[in-house]
Amino acid sequence: MNLLQKLFPNIDDWGELGHACVDTLLMLGGSLLLTVLIGLPLGVLLYLTGNGQLRPMPKLYAATSLLVNVLRSVPFIILMIVLMPVTYFLVGTKLGIRGAIPPLVIGAAPFFARLVETALREVQQGVIEASQAMGASLWQIVRHVLLPEARSGIFAGVTVTAIALVGYTAMGGAIGSGGLGDLAYRYGYLSYKSDYMLVTVALLIVLVQMLQMIGDRIVTRYKQR
Repeated sequence: MNLLQKLFPNIDDWGELGHACVDTLLMLGGSLLLTVLIGLPLGVLLYLTGNGQLRPMPKLYAATSLLVNVLRSVPFIILMIVLMPVTYFLVGTKLGIRGAIPPLVIGAAPFFARLVETALREVQQGVIEASQAMGASLWQIVRHVLLPEARSGIFAGVTVTAIALVGYTAMGGAIGSGGLGDLAYRYGYLSYKSDYMLVTVALLIVLVQMLQMIGDRIVTRYKQR
């Protein structure tokens, strides 16, 4: 700690920095879990209802695809501001960890859904046709063929989404979501304490690298299987 204090003398409260790290991890964990729970079935729906797929429904696919594209097109910090009334209605606050999770999920779930759709499209058509020939139902094909065959691609999508969420949490700090982004904005930008900015960037880089390493190992494991 003495070495860190010498390297970054402008950081007055290391305890607050640690608290900001915890807040970022809580936002990341909560939003990633909900993103997967919402984005995975949404991605399966996009795949199934697309042209030439198992249950083609052009109107439903067009409506769902449009919604996904619209939500993906809005910059996150603008989306967060626009969704403030919705966020307050859902969780009772616009600030802090609870106030950040709804817009994080709404911003990331469509992105993850597209990655899931892409992963499912990479499943070999012959495997699907073989399961149909054996009389498998749609649910059985999804559960026992599509999702297992696309596991490595889906886990790669989870990794990419988690890294994107790290950036989203940092941007959310500009409007009071807490975490490392909030700390960097209040001290590094508004108070001109560059040490806070440098440490925040370093911690975010470490977090991203850890997420990428864990994700790569999981993807490699399932590819080998």
